[in-house]
Formats: sequence, structure tokens, C-alpha cells
Amino acid sequence: MSLMAVSEALQRVLASASGEVLPGAETVPLADALGRVLAKPLFSEYDVPPWDNSAMDGYALHTEDMITAMQAGLKVSQRITAGMAPPALMRGTCARIFTGAPIPAGADTVEMQENVNVDEQGQASFAHALRPGQNIRPRGQDINAGSLLLDTGSRLRPQDLGLIASVGRSTVEVLKPLRIAVLSTGDELVEPGQPLGAGQIFNSNRYTLIGCLQRLGQQVIDAGILEDDPDATHKRLQSLAGRADVIITSGGVSVGEADYLGQTLREHGELDMWKLAIKPGKPFTLARFAGTPVLGLPGNPAAVLVTFLLLVRPYLLRRLGIQQVAPVTMDVAAGFDWKKPGNRDEYLRARLEDGHVVLAGNQSSGVLSSATEASGLVCITAGKTVARGDQLPFLPFEGLFD
Repeated sequence: MSLMAVSEALQRVLASASGEVLPGAETVPLADALGRVLAKPLFSEYDVPPWDNSAMDGYALHTEDMITAMQAGLKVSQRITAGMAPPALMRGTCARIFTGAPIPAGADTVEMQENVNVDEQGQASFAHALRPGQNIRPRGQDINAGSLLLDTGSRLRPQDLGLIASVGRSTVEVLKPLRIAVLSTGDELVEPGQPLGAGQIFNSNRYTLIGCLQRLGQQVIDAGILEDDPDATHKRLQSLAGRADVIITSGGVSVGEADYLGQTLREHGELDMWKLAIKPGKPFTLARFAGTPVLGLPGNPAAVLVTFLLLVRPYLLRRLGIQQVAPVTMDVAAGFDWKKPGNRDEYLRARLEDGHVVLAGNQSSGVLSSATEASGLVCITAGKTVARGDQLPFLPFEGLFD
């Protein structure tokens, strides 16, 4: 079987996700909505700001009084602070006004306080002519009543919460999190905190995956460790399929004699794709079991991280109706040489140093420590070599985990 290109695999994964039914909706307090996905469009019921207001501390007046203001000065007839409802401005006078305070009826411009001289009798002298609307933030400058604030499928960021609050909304309707079962396979796995026997290793993959899912705000079903047994594998998948929207596994999806997860999916499920032209992560699997999508990740820790970030993350975001799922990518000059071209796209753990991208530690698929030394992934396309200074695509972790 030929290896599938990563770009094609991503399209297949996204197409599969787009065919799934969106989770139900729920209303949550705005303070609890960070990272959640809007279930329906959000429109404003108010203009923001709701009235003309001053952009600075100064003096409000009418431009028709400008000649008088520059020759003889204007009497300061009132003082307006933010939160007041000021009376109309008397013609031939000006108002002391502060940033954010409402513009009184009868005023149409504001002069900054630095350009105004006020004598002991409260007479304000103006040195410069002003035009109507100067230093005034008009009603609706930010948002007009009835306008669309955020569309369905928007994943709420801190600035989005502020925007929603600015139109008086205290709750928001969002999609419920996906219920995602996380399952590790292998007789060699032992939970952290338990004694380590001969031939055993601690189970790290499930904690990597749970952490990634928690960063995405999804509901995790911790399905523990699955022993290497075909009957147990079938029963565990059957149980999880009735509880989860998605099952994510690590290990056991290759074609070895003890890879019972892969065997079970091929014999009793629906296998959509398997074996990708990616390093690390070649045995990534997309399948269904009892109608529930199964994303089968490799067993090596670095491969788990890479395939989750590049394929599982966009799948889950698309399941929530989010269209923009591509990670942030920047071109950075290589600070290393790569002389041996590979036959798969390689995603290497790397970090930025002095404007260059350099490799972070050992790049073996079984080594996870290099991921903690890294700040992102750098891609070397199949068949390519790299010389120092060549431009390479770099994917920062900050844009991959959220």
C-alpha cells in the first residue's frame, strides 16, 4: 500500500469531520465561555458607544462659537465626567469635559486641554480653530445596533468576550464539548505512580492527549490502558462507542501480530485511511467502529504529539463547525543542515534562536524530551535537503495547542 500524503490525509480527515452532526447547544455565563464555540450568530442590540463621547480631556463647544472662543474666550458653563447625563450646552459657552464623557447637546467639537487657557474668572481661551466632530467618538463608532458581532462557529477568545460584554450580553449560546474517549494500548504500559516491572514503561501518551484535549476545552473520557487481547479490544471499543463522540487511541494500529486494535478496526470496523507519508506518525488511522469515529495514533510519544497537532486537532475543530483550522505558520531561516532527503514529510521538534530555527534534541519518534525543549515544529518536505539559511515553515506550539 502506498503512503498517503499529509495534505491529502488532512483533507480526508476534515471531510470526515464535516459529515458529522454538530453537538447540541447550551447557554453558559459569559465568564465561562472562553474557548467555546458559538452555536448561532450573535447580533448587537445596542450602538457602541451608545452616545457621542469625548476622546480626551478637554473642552466641548460649538464650532459656530469658534471666532468668539479665539478672540474673547468662552465661559465654562458646566463640568462633565464619564457616567453623567449632561444638560444641553448653553450657546456662547463651553463645557469642561473628560475622556469618555457624553457630548452635551449643542456641542459638536472638543479641544484638548493643553490648547486651552482658563483664567481665574472661568473664561476659556482657545488658540486654534476646530472642525465639527474633532476629538469626538461618535455613537456607533465601534458597533451599530443590529450588526453581526460573531458568526456561528466562532471560537471565543478573550477579546471576543469583551466584545460581547460591550453590547450588554451576560450569557452566550455555545456548542457542548465533544465527548472524547482516550485509550492507550499495550501490555507494556504501566500507569505513573505504579511500580515498573521488567519490560514495562510508564504510560505517557494518554497524558499528552488528555492535556491537548483539555486545552481545546473538550470533555475527556479516560478509558485507561487496553491489554493486548483481541476479545478485550472488541469489547472495549464497543463500550466506548456507546459513550463517546470520538475515540482516540495510541498504539496498536500497525500490522504486527500483537496490534489487535488495528486488526479489530480492519475486521469489524470501517477503515478510511492508514499509513501516511509523515515522520513521525506513519501508522495514523482514521476509522469507524459501531458508527463512532476512531482516530488511531501511533504508539511512539513524539508521533502521538505530531499527529494529534497536525490531524486530530483540525478534525476536532471541524467537528465543532470551525472552518479556520489551519495552524499559524511562519517562514524562518534554518539554523542547521539536513543533507539526507527522506521519502516522507518530516516534522521535527525545533525552537527559535537568534532569528533562526534550530533542532531541539533527539528527533527519534520515541523521544518526548525534545518536545519540551522545542517551541514548535519545523517541516522538511519529502525529497528535500536543507542548508543553513534556507527558509522553512515553522509551526509554533502556541498556535497548535489552542
